[in-house]
Amino acid sequence: MEKELVCTASKKCGGCQYLADSYEKQLSTKQKYIDNLLKKYCKVEPIIGMKDPLYYRNKVHHVFSRDRQGNIITGCYEANSHRVVNVKECFIEDLECQKIIKTIAKMCKSFKIKTYDEDTDYGLLRHVLVRKGFKTGEIMVVLVLRNSVLPGKNNFVKALLKEHPNITTIVLNVNDKHTSMVLGTFSKPIYGPGFIKDELCGVKFRISADSFYQVNPVQTEILYKKAIEMAALTGKERIIDAYCGIGTIGLCASNYAKEVIGVELNKEAVKDAIANCRENKIGNCRFYCADAGDFMDSVSQELSTDPSRKIDVVFMDPPRSGSTEKFIDSVARLNPSKVVYVSCGPDTLARDLKYFEKLGYKVNKIQPVDMFPMTEHVETVVLMSRDKE
Repeated sequence: MEKELVCTASKKCGGCQYLADSYEKQLSTKQKYIDNLLKKYCKVEPIIGMKDPLYYRNKVHHVFSRDRQGNIITGCYEANSHRVVNVKECFIEDLECQKIIKTIAKMCKSFKIKTYDEDTDYGLLRHVLVRKGFKTGEIMVVLVLRNSVLPGKNNFVKALLKEHPNITTIVLNVNDKHTSMVLGTFSKPIYGPGFIKDELCGVKFRISADSFYQVNPVQTEILYKKAIEMAALTGKERIIDAYCGIGTIGLCASNYAKEVIGVELNKEAVKDAIANCRENKIGNCRFYCADAGDFMDSVSQELSTDPSRKIDVVFMDPPRSGSTEKFIDSVARLNPSKVVYVSCGPDTLARDLKYFEKLGYKVNKIQPVDMFPMTEHVETVVLMSRDKE
């Protein structure tokens, strides 16, 4: 990335904090950040960057609104506000996804679709979410509406597909609440199956509108391969994939383990995980809908009567807010020989590693991966083992 990228929305958007820096400088800044936070535990490995750090996001979300002249605009909320920033081009969002959103904005006028106004609680179209399978090329468009009635629905679908024949499914989602959440609880497909498929590490995944799926598939493969490599699986291990989502880490690791147990609180994600398991004809994985900490406590109680059910490795991939002391306590009671922690929040990771250390776990390896070029975010995978001293 040799020349400076100029984004007209960057000052208001606030999303790409490092856009003005060379990619080499971005990586250096992130390396120093992780070093300062975590080097007290062990040496931090060199951060793994991207060969091409542009247009990498395969999930693109735009808010729909209008400017003072009444023109439709799409983009993101201005930092720390609900004022919509008109984003004409984004350097980190997939280009095809951006084109689809622009087409929908143009179609609103001909189909007389009013964009939603938060202040007056009037209008129909609130958000558009586009997800694209990196390896499959399948594309999902999610129209987030104030109610379930889309004027000229069939003709709208035909017109959109004419412009973008690569779209494989269109989903209508209803969000009728005054909320900062993008998606509502009700969704129905109005074209196609209501989900797309993609592939990571040789495993196919079904992705629904509200499924968690990493937005940078190129770096995700690197991240997951590093996590599995750190676990040094021999094919004899029983592992738990906590915060498993649609089963990505566990299913990718299944070929190297004896048994994989995934646990996730989101029931729709668990349904996708089970479907993914069947789709890939993987016979050594089971998925449960439960609080991960409570579930692992119940597993640890089973061990008192059946030691052969011992868990050897726990993979954990919590949200940016990190894990909890309750969950980490449950890991310690389960007593796996290894814990592989995948983190998207370095500050909360540092907090959680400190607590793990109190409970007898030692950090063996720290590997940062740049999942989000141009932004200040860093993904990190950490290997811990029981301190035998």
